[in-house]
Amino acid sequence: MRRPRHWWRRKSTPAKVETYTRWSFHFFGLIEFLVLGVSNFGRIEPRLATGLALLIAAHSALCALVASRALDWTRGRRPQPVRLLWALTAFTAASAVGAIGLAERGPGGPDVESVAGEVFGGVLCFGAGMITLGVRNRRRVVAVVVGFALGAGAVSFPLGRPDLTSLMVACFVLLGGGFLAFTSVFSVWLLDAVYTLDEARETRARLAVAEERLRFGRDLHDVMGRNLAVIALKSELAVQLSRRGRPEAVEQMIEVQRIAQESQREVRDVVRGYREADLEVELAGARGVLGAAGIDCEVRGDTAGLPAEVQSALGWVVREATTNVLRHGDAGTCAVVVRSSEGRVVLTVENDGVPETAGSPGASGGVGASVGSGLAGLRERLSAVDGTLEAGPVGRGVFRLTAEVPLPLAAGTVLEAAS
Repeated sequence: MRRPRHWWRRKSTPAKVETYTRWSFHFFGLIEFLVLGVSNFGRIEPRLATGLALLIAAHSALCALVASRALDWTRGRRPQPVRLLWALTAFTAASAVGAIGLAERGPGGPDVESVAGEVFGGVLCFGAGMITLGVRNRRRVVAVVVGFALGAGAVSFPLGRPDLTSLMVACFVLLGGGFLAFTSVFSVWLLDAVYTLDEARETRARLAVAEERLRFGRDLHDVMGRNLAVIALKSELAVQLSRRGRPEAVEQMIEVQRIAQESQREVRDVVRGYREADLEVELAGARGVLGAAGIDCEVRGDTAGLPAEVQSALGWVVREATTNVLRHGDAGTCAVVVRSSEGRVVLTVENDGVPETAGSPGASGGVGASVGSGLAGLRERLSAVDGTLEAGPVGRGVFRLTAEVPLPLAAGTVLEAAS
């Protein structure tokens, strides 16, 4: 059986905020039942208290249902629950009028009148607050709260209540319903903002990839465009010369071969430039990106004196690990350590917030876990410099990626002398 902690940690941050918001409104229903229903036992006779408790329980359950459906509507998963909203409005009004009728025609006593007044104002406040969840327009939200407040005063005044009492009841419903309505509207706004920020982060990542592809395509076009045009012209010239039996056709084809080889070399230079990564730049980028995402990132170690091929391989490890910390799990801290010892450079990336089910190397959730061939690609890059890569859980919710690369003898001597 899965533990609730695992269920919670597998959720994304927006899903956690939505779950918290949804259960907060359910908790409002529980508060209504405890305050207006259960608290009446001992104040009035048991049968009457039981009847009121059942009435409040039904009203609380309907409020929770409306809150759940309204939140689904705000997220675009369901149509607007119009019928449920009208049903809650009618049931709230009937419950309030029933409470007033209990005070007027039920068993006498100050406790009964006090309980009836509390039920009357309470159900109107909770009902107004939950109904505003299903209303998107600000004016309609104000209209709902003001309408309930005016209705409370209009109902209590004809029943013989003094003008001041009716005004106080209307003000109480206006303030209580307004507070719950504000809480509802603000909670929905906050939930929408969290989802919008999450979508913006994903869009930014996709735009970054698209921009990199465009830049790569532009560089290839700049490199290959002119050379291919020259190859096409010289090939056409060689064909014409060959048809005329001119010996210059061979020279033109030799020139075409030379340009083609030069183009291959230039393409390899472009691709090599994209495959190389500077370790110091990647470490600074990781600190900035993770910090912007709200993750406390600590970078330790010195990269001075490392060979270019070692920096490139480890720089790709840092880049891939940073991407996966952002995309998987729910990390709060991340530590990147670079150290040199015994002719080897060891890079360690460790983060928390990883579900325990993501412990396998291929699972999505740790720093080394990536969609597709992330680990395989890193191992290929490290194997080019005789390096190794290890990734796996090292504790509860903690994932560690370790890359080791041997240093050339000269570089190792320089590092030892520097240290």
